Amino acid sequence: MSSRTEPVRRLHHVPPAPDRTALVSADAVRATAQLLADAERTGKPVPPVRDRFAADDLAAAYAVQRINVERRLSEGRRIVGRKIGLTSPAVQAQLGVDQPDFGALLSDMAVPDGGTVAADRLLQPKVEAEVALVLGADLDVPEPNVADVLRAADFALPALEIVDSRIADWDITITDTVADNASAGLFVLGGAPVALTSIDLCAVRMTLLRGEEKVSQGSGADCLDGPLNAAVWLAAVLAERGDPLRAGDIILTGALGPMVPAIPGDRFEARISGLGSVRVQFASEGAAQ
Repeated sequence: MSSRTEPVRRLHHVPPAPDRTALVSADAVRATAQLLADAERTGKPVPPVRDRFAADDLAAAYAVQRINVERRLSEGRRIVGRKIGLTSPAVQAQLGVDQPDFGALLSDMAVPDGGTVAADRLLQPKVEAEVALVLGADLDVPEPNVADVLRAADFALPALEIVDSRIADWDITITDTVADNASAGLFVLGGAPVALTSIDLCAVRMTLLRGEEKVSQGSGADCLDGPLNAAVWLAAVLAERGDPLRAGDIILTGALGPMVPAIPGDRFEARISGLGSVRVQFASEGAAQ
Protein backbone atom coordinates (compact mmCIF):
# COMPACT_ATOMS: atom_id res chain seq x y z
CA MET A 1 0.00 0.00 0.00
CA SER A 2 2.82 2.41 0.79
CA SER A 3 5.79 3.32 -1.36
CA ARG A 4 7.91 4.29 1.63
CA THR A 5 11.34 2.68 1.67
CA GLU A 6 12.33 3.23 5.27
CA PRO A 7 12.07 -0.05 7.25
CA VAL A 8 10.79 1.56 10.45
CA ARG A 9 9.11 4.85 11.18
CA ARG A 10 10.53 6.30 14.36
CA LEU A 11 8.48 8.36 16.74
CA HIS A 12 9.50 11.96 17.18
CA HIS A 13 9.92 13.21 20.72
CA VAL A 14 7.75 16.27 21.21
CA PRO A 15 8.25 18.06 24.53
CA PRO A 16 5.19 19.21 26.45
CA ALA A 17 4.01 22.76 25.96
CA PRO A 18 5.40 25.24 28.53
CA ASP A 19 2.27 25.00 30.66
CA ARG A 20 2.32 21.19 30.51
CA THR A 21 5.70 20.52 32.13
CA ALA A 22 6.32 16.96 33.11
CA LEU A 23 4.94 16.13 36.52
CA VAL A 24 6.99 12.99 37.04
CA SER A 25 10.64 12.15 36.64
CA ALA A 26 12.16 10.46 33.61
CA ASP A 27 13.04 7.53 35.87
CA ALA A 28 9.38 7.11 36.85
CA VAL A 29 8.34 7.15 33.19
CA ARG A 30 10.90 4.48 32.32
CA ALA A 31 9.95 2.36 35.33
CA THR A 32 6.27 2.49 34.37
CA ALA A 33 7.07 1.53 30.80
CA GLN A 34 9.07 -1.44 32.06
CA LEU A 35 6.22 -2.50 34.34
CA LEU A 36 3.79 -2.61 31.41
CA ALA A 37 6.32 -4.34 29.17
CA ASP A 38 6.86 -7.00 31.83
CA ALA A 39 3.09 -7.52 32.12
CA GLU A 40 2.89 -8.16 28.38
CA ARG A 41 5.89 -10.50 28.45
CA THR A 42 4.75 -12.56 31.44
CA GLY A 43 1.02 -12.50 30.76
CA LYS A 44 0.37 -11.18 34.27
CA PRO A 45 -1.58 -7.89 34.53
CA VAL A 46 -0.32 -5.22 36.90
CA PRO A 47 -2.09 -2.75 39.20
CA PRO A 48 -3.18 0.61 37.72
CA VAL A 49 -0.31 2.96 36.91
CA ARG A 50 -2.25 6.21 37.35
CA ASP A 51 -0.94 6.80 40.85
CA ARG A 52 2.53 7.19 39.35
CA PHE A 53 1.38 10.40 37.62
CA ALA A 54 -0.87 13.31 38.32
CA ALA A 55 -4.39 12.59 37.12
CA ASP A 56 -4.12 14.96 34.16
CA ASP A 57 -0.51 14.29 33.18
CA LEU A 58 -1.19 12.84 29.75
CA ALA A 59 2.25 14.00 28.59
CA ALA A 60 3.85 11.51 30.97
CA ALA A 61 1.41 8.77 29.93
CA TYR A 62 2.19 9.27 26.24
CA ALA A 63 5.91 9.24 27.10
CA VAL A 64 5.42 5.80 28.65
CA GLN A 65 3.55 4.67 25.54
CA ARG A 66 6.31 5.97 23.29
CA ILE A 67 9.04 4.06 25.15
CA ASN A 68 7.26 0.73 24.69
CA VAL A 69 6.44 1.41 21.04
CA GLU A 70 10.08 2.26 20.40
CA ARG A 71 11.07 -0.96 22.16
CA ARG A 72 8.92 -3.00 19.81
CA LEU A 73 10.28 -1.14 16.79
CA SER A 74 13.81 -1.98 17.92
CA GLU A 75 12.75 -5.65 17.98
CA GLY A 76 11.84 -5.52 14.28
CA ARG A 77 8.17 -4.51 14.27
CA ARG A 78 6.97 -1.53 12.28
CA ILE A 79 4.19 0.99 12.68
CA VAL A 80 1.34 0.29 10.25
CA GLY A 81 -1.12 2.89 11.53
CA ARG A 82 -2.93 4.21 14.58
CA LYS A 83 -5.97 3.40 16.65
CA ILE A 84 -8.32 5.92 18.22
CA GLY A 85 -9.93 5.23 21.58
CA LEU A 86 -12.46 6.93 23.83
CA THR A 87 -14.61 8.09 20.91
CA SER A 88 -17.85 7.31 22.71
CA PRO A 89 -19.34 10.17 24.79
CA ALA A 90 -20.53 7.61 27.33
CA VAL A 91 -17.03 6.21 27.82
CA GLN A 92 -15.56 9.72 27.99
CA ALA A 93 -18.04 10.59 30.72
CA GLN A 94 -17.20 7.40 32.59
CA LEU A 95 -13.49 8.27 32.61
CA GLY A 96 -14.04 11.98 33.21
CA VAL A 97 -12.39 13.16 29.97
CA ASP A 98 -13.47 15.29 27.02
CA GLN A 99 -11.15 13.95 24.33
CA PRO A 100 -10.22 10.70 22.61
CA ASP A 101 -6.82 9.08 22.87
CA PHE A 102 -4.61 7.20 20.42
CA GLY A 103 -2.15 4.34 20.23
CA ALA A 104 0.12 2.76 17.65
CA LEU A 105 -0.79 -0.20 15.45
CA LEU A 106 2.21 -2.44 14.90
CA SER A 107 2.81 -5.03 12.21
CA ASP A 108 2.58 -7.99 14.58
CA MET A 109 -0.91 -6.95 15.74
CA ALA A 110 -2.63 -7.85 12.45
CA VAL A 111 -4.81 -10.97 12.32
CA PRO A 112 -6.23 -12.14 8.97
CA ASP A 113 -9.97 -12.01 8.35
CA GLY A 114 -11.38 -15.25 9.75
CA GLY A 115 -8.14 -16.00 11.56
CA THR A 116 -7.66 -17.51 14.98
CA VAL A 117 -6.16 -15.88 18.06
CA ALA A 118 -4.17 -18.24 20.27
CA ALA A 119 -5.58 -18.64 23.77
CA ASP A 120 -2.42 -17.28 25.40
CA ARG A 121 -1.84 -14.39 22.96
CA LEU A 122 -3.61 -11.73 25.06
CA LEU A 123 -4.31 -11.08 28.73
CA GLN A 124 -7.89 -9.77 28.96
CA PRO A 125 -9.24 -9.46 25.40
CA LYS A 126 -12.38 -7.62 24.42
CA VAL A 127 -13.78 -7.15 20.92
CA GLU A 128 -15.27 -4.08 19.28
CA ALA A 129 -16.38 -3.34 15.72
CA GLU A 130 -14.99 -0.32 13.89
CA VAL A 131 -14.56 1.40 10.55
CA ALA A 132 -10.97 1.30 9.30
CA LEU A 133 -9.58 3.85 6.87
CA VAL A 134 -6.52 3.16 4.74
CA LEU A 135 -4.67 6.22 3.48
CA GLY A 136 -3.52 6.59 -0.10
CA ALA A 137 -1.66 9.85 0.57
CA ASP A 138 0.12 11.53 3.46
CA LEU A 139 -2.10 13.48 5.83
CA ASP A 140 0.29 16.05 7.25
CA VAL A 141 -1.51 19.37 6.84
CA PRO A 142 -1.94 21.67 9.87
CA GLU A 143 -5.50 21.93 11.21
CA PRO A 144 -6.93 19.23 8.90
CA ASN A 145 -10.63 18.98 8.09
CA VAL A 146 -12.98 16.32 6.74
CA ALA A 147 -12.15 17.26 3.15
CA ASP A 148 -8.47 16.64 3.84
CA VAL A 149 -9.27 13.19 5.23
CA LEU A 150 -11.47 12.36 2.24
CA ARG A 151 -8.70 13.35 -0.17
CA ALA A 152 -6.07 11.32 1.68
CA ALA A 153 -8.11 8.17 2.38
CA ASP A 154 -7.97 5.50 -0.30
CA PHE A 155 -10.76 3.27 1.02
CA ALA A 156 -12.65 2.02 4.08
CA LEU A 157 -12.91 -1.50 5.49
CA PRO A 158 -14.91 -3.20 8.23
CA ALA A 159 -12.66 -3.97 11.18
CA LEU A 160 -12.53 -5.71 14.51
CA GLU A 161 -10.28 -4.31 17.18
CA ILE A 162 -9.33 -6.78 19.88
CA VAL A 163 -8.45 -4.50 22.75
CA ASP A 164 -6.42 -5.72 25.69
CA SER A 165 -5.21 -4.26 28.95
CA ARG A 166 -2.03 -4.88 30.85
CA ILE A 167 -3.86 -3.32 33.83
CA ALA A 168 -5.54 -5.85 36.13
CA ASP A 169 -9.33 -6.17 35.84
CA TRP A 170 -9.50 -3.30 33.30
CA ASP A 171 -9.32 -0.89 36.25
CA ILE A 172 -8.35 2.06 34.08
CA THR A 173 -8.55 5.82 33.76
CA ILE A 174 -7.40 7.73 30.69
CA THR A 175 -3.89 7.91 32.16
CA ASP A 176 -3.72 4.12 32.45
CA THR A 177 -4.97 3.42 28.95
CA VAL A 178 -2.78 6.06 27.27
CA ALA A 179 0.33 4.68 28.96
CA ASP A 180 -0.77 1.19 27.88
CA ASN A 181 -0.79 2.12 24.15
CA ALA A 182 -4.51 2.97 24.32
CA SER A 183 -5.22 -0.64 25.38
CA ALA A 184 -4.21 -1.91 21.94
CA GLY A 185 -4.12 -5.65 21.37
CA LEU A 186 -4.78 -6.98 17.87
CA PHE A 187 -6.87 -5.98 14.86
CA VAL A 188 -8.65 -7.67 11.96
CA LEU A 189 -9.48 -6.02 8.64
CA GLY A 190 -12.13 -7.12 6.15
CA GLY A 191 -10.95 -7.81 2.64
CA ALA A 192 -13.32 -5.84 0.38
CA PRO A 193 -12.34 -2.14 0.18
CA VAL A 194 -15.07 0.47 -0.28
CA ALA A 195 -14.42 3.92 -1.75
CA LEU A 196 -15.43 6.76 0.56
CA THR A 197 -17.29 8.43 -2.30
CA SER A 198 -19.83 5.61 -2.23
CA ILE A 199 -20.70 5.46 1.47
CA ASP A 200 -21.87 7.73 4.29
CA LEU A 201 -19.78 6.49 7.19
CA CYS A 202 -21.83 8.42 9.71
CA ALA A 203 -24.96 6.48 8.71
CA VAL A 204 -23.58 2.93 8.72
CA ARG A 205 -25.16 0.43 11.10
CA MET A 206 -23.16 -2.20 12.96
CA THR A 207 -24.09 -5.54 14.49
CA LEU A 208 -21.54 -7.64 16.35
CA LEU A 209 -22.28 -11.34 16.71
CA ARG A 210 -20.71 -13.82 19.11
CA GLY A 211 -21.65 -17.10 17.50
CA GLU A 212 -25.28 -16.47 16.56
CA GLU A 213 -25.95 -14.04 19.42
CA LYS A 214 -26.11 -10.28 18.87
CA VAL A 215 -23.86 -8.82 21.54
CA SER A 216 -23.29 -5.23 20.38
CA GLN A 217 -24.95 -2.75 18.05
CA GLY A 218 -24.30 0.81 17.02
CA SER A 219 -23.80 3.24 14.18
CA GLY A 220 -21.20 5.46 12.61
CA ALA A 221 -22.66 8.41 14.47
CA ASP A 222 -21.76 6.70 17.77
CA CYS A 223 -18.07 7.20 16.94
CA LEU A 224 -17.39 10.88 17.69
CA ASP A 225 -20.40 11.82 15.52
CA GLY A 226 -18.81 9.99 12.60
CA PRO A 227 -15.57 8.10 11.83
CA LEU A 228 -14.33 10.94 9.62
CA ASN A 229 -14.48 13.31 12.59
CA ALA A 230 -12.38 10.86 14.60
CA ALA A 231 -9.83 10.71 11.79
CA VAL A 232 -9.66 14.52 11.65
CA TRP A 233 -8.93 14.62 15.38
CA LEU A 234 -6.15 12.05 15.03
CA ALA A 235 -4.59 13.74 12.01
CA ALA A 236 -4.49 17.08 13.83
CA VAL A 237 -2.92 15.65 16.99
CA LEU A 238 -0.25 13.68 15.13
CA ALA A 239 0.62 16.56 12.80
CA GLU A 240 1.07 18.80 15.82
CA ARG A 241 3.38 16.22 17.39
CA GLY A 242 5.55 16.03 14.28
CA ASP A 243 4.60 12.43 13.44
CA PRO A 244 1.84 12.80 10.82
CA LEU A 245 -0.16 10.04 9.21
CA ARG A 246 1.43 8.65 6.05
CA ALA A 247 0.27 6.96 2.86
CA GLY A 248 -0.50 3.31 3.57
CA ASP A 249 -1.38 3.91 7.22
CA ILE A 250 -4.38 2.17 8.73
CA ILE A 251 -6.65 4.20 11.00
CA LEU A 252 -8.97 2.34 13.37
CA THR A 253 -11.44 5.15 13.91
CA GLY A 254 -13.10 3.94 17.12
CA ALA A 255 -15.81 1.63 18.35
CA LEU A 256 -19.29 1.76 16.82
CA GLY A 257 -20.81 0.05 19.86
CA PRO A 258 -19.94 -1.42 23.26
CA MET A 259 -16.94 -3.73 23.49
CA VAL A 260 -17.54 -7.37 24.42
CA PRO A 261 -15.27 -9.67 26.49
CA ALA A 262 -13.81 -12.64 24.63
CA ILE A 263 -12.96 -16.07 26.02
CA PRO A 264 -11.32 -19.12 24.42
CA GLY A 265 -13.61 -20.75 21.89
CA ASP A 266 -15.55 -17.57 21.00
CA ARG A 267 -16.28 -16.68 17.37
CA PHE A 268 -17.09 -13.07 16.43
CA GLU A 269 -18.45 -11.49 13.27
CA ALA A 270 -19.05 -7.79 12.72
CA ARG A 271 -21.51 -6.74 10.03
CA ILE A 272 -21.39 -3.10 8.98
CA SER A 273 -23.91 -1.85 6.43
CA GLY A 274 -22.28 -0.77 3.19
CA LEU A 275 -18.90 -2.21 4.22
CA GLY A 276 -19.57 -5.93 4.63
CA SER A 277 -18.35 -8.20 7.39
CA VAL A 278 -15.20 -9.29 9.21
CA ARG A 279 -14.60 -12.32 11.42
CA VAL A 280 -12.24 -13.70 14.04
CA GLN A 281 -12.19 -16.63 16.42
CA PHE A 282 -10.40 -17.41 19.65
CA ALA A 283 -8.72 -20.78 20.00
CA SER A 284 -9.81 -23.09 22.78
CA GLU A 285 -7.43 -23.52 25.68
CA GLY A 286 -4.45 -25.58 24.60
CA ALA A 287 -5.27 -25.40 20.88
CA ALA A 288 -2.61 -24.29 18.40
CA GLN A 289 -3.14 -21.07 16.48
